[in-house]
Formats: sequence, C-alpha cells, structure tokens
Amino acid sequence: MKMTTEMTTTEDDTKRSSDTHMKLPAEIGTDYTFKRKIVWFNAIGFLLLHLCGLYGVYRVFYANAATFLWMGVLALASGEGVTIGAHRLFSHKSFKATLALRMLLVILQTIAGQNCLYIWVRDHRQHHKYSDTDADPHNAYRGFFFSHVGWLMSRKHPAVISKGKTIDMSDLEADWIVMLQKKYYKPLYVVFALALPIFVPVYFWNETWWNSLFISYFLRYIVVLNITWLVNSAAHFYGMKPYDSTMRPSECMTVSILSQGEGWHNYHHTFPWDYRAAEFGTRVSLTTLTIDALAMLGFAYDLRTTSKKIIQQRVLRTGDGSHPISKSAAT
Repeated sequence: MKMTTEMTTTEDDTKRSSDTHMKLPAEIGTDYTFKRKIVWFNAIGFLLLHLCGLYGVYRVFYANAATFLWMGVLALASGEGVTIGAHRLFSHKSFKATLALRMLLVILQTIAGQNCLYIWVRDHRQHHKYSDTDADPHNAYRGFFFSHVGWLMSRKHPAVISKGKTIDMSDLEADWIVMLQKKYYKPLYVVFALALPIFVPVYFWNETWWNSLFISYFLRYIVVLNITWLVNSAAHFYGMKPYDSTMRPSECMTVSILSQGEGWHNYHHTFPWDYRAAEFGTRVSLTTLTIDALAMLGFAYDLRTTSKKIIQQRVLRTGDGSHPISKSAAT
C-alpha cells in the first residue's frame, strides 16, 4: 500500500511538472491542492538555529560591548554582500563592478551564509520570472510563513524544479569568481562565515569562545537571514502598489529600513533593472547610497536607471492610485 502511494505521488509530481513546463508565467498560477512534503532535517535545523540565536541575545548581556558592535558590523557588511552583490549586481546586472569590488562582494555574500551566489541568483531570477506562482520558489500565495522560511523546510514544487532548469545562468557560468565560490563554497563558508567572525573577538579583545560563537555567528546569522526573508514575505503582503496593482510585491518602508533599501518592492518588480531598486533611490536605502559612493570612487559604473517618463506612464497605466502622479492626474 505504501509503494502504491509513493508511486501515485511521483506520478502526480511528474504530471504537474509536465503540465507546467509548457505554460507561460501568467498561466501557471497556484495549485492549492498541492500538498507540501516537509523536509524535517531542514525544519529542525532552522528551529535549532533560531534557538541558538535567541540564546545569543541572552549572551549579549554578559559579553564585551565590542562583540555586539562586531556582530552589527558583520551583519551590515554581509547584508550589503547580499543586496549590492547577489541582488543588484549579479542577479539583475543593474550596474557593473571592477574585479576588486566583485571579489569583495562575493566574500561578503559568503559571510551572509545564504547558499552560494550561483544558487541565490538562480532562485531570485526564477522568483522574478514566475513571481507568486507555483514556479516561484517562495510563492507568497502559499502564505506568509511559507514565503518567509517555509519554502526552505519543504520539498520544491515540481514547477519550481521544471522552470528552474530554464533560467539563463550563462553569464554567471562565464564568471570565474562566481564559479570558484560555487565549487569551494563549503570551505569558504567555514572560513569566512564561521571561523573568522568567531576568532576576531576572542583574539582582539579577549571575548570568550562561547559568547563569540553565539553572538558573532548564531545571533548575527538569524538576524541577517530573517531580514532577507522579510523581502520575500512582508514586502509581498503589506504596503501600497503605486506602480503595478496587478502584482503582490508592495512598497514596504519597514522592510526597507531593515533591509537597507530592499523594501520598495512594487517598484523593484516593475523595473528590476534599476540599480536604485526604488524611484526615490536614496530614501531609506543604504545600499543605493553605497553604490553611488562606489561609483564616485570608480569601483561601480554603468549604473542603470528608469526614466521619469517611463515611470509616469506605468504609474498611470497600472498603479493603484497611491502615487503622487496618480493623485495629481485625478484632480
């Protein structure tokens, strides 16, 4: 009986995969009858990780203040490795960077510990192409928890697997830095995300190994992870849609503040090539300010933006009426 059930499930998954493969993004939608299979190893792992992070909060009160400051610096820097590097540079090609900057961003993204750059970019490109459908790795129509972290605790929908194979990754495959990180990601992670962050407080200001482990690693890790996940969850649930009311991504200031400028999500999904990821790019966006500074110093160049005319046309055509342009046009 068990074998029959497993065979039926496999056949159903194969059918879903073949049905989805020939569909356009707008035709896929969300199949609410699909039952997710929990990956208990991941689920238990994330539970333990968060418990260790919460214990790290407790250890802050018994640690050197410099350790907490170090954690903050690491969180900020590794977060920029995700927002500037993995997101705006490698996923969307919204600007170009010198070799030195690209190498630094890959190291910072490694510290963030959100899988290798290649997989991060593939999933993100797929998220944009099939946003909030069964082919989206973190489909928001599956609920807040699923789009936040649940997608990492369950088996992928067959549509995610099927459509994931169609994502063009040739640019990253031709980038030796990205492919080097992909090949040696695990040892690089141990060195840059685990060993060095823990070692620095112990060596330079005599912090205990115990405090450094739970603050510099566990606490910092869950803070950066959850802020990144909020872009997938909260920014798809809360906020206005001044640029395109037909999509789920919204303008969420709270997420923007926490994620260093990644919460102006309705704009970003409407104009994903814009390096600012927002119409008013520097508003609550440390990431955009940093890219601007890097451009002034010559490390970033060919910054791509969206013209005011195109923005205005899109606002009037598909916006929800919350943009100042829509309000002035209505009067």
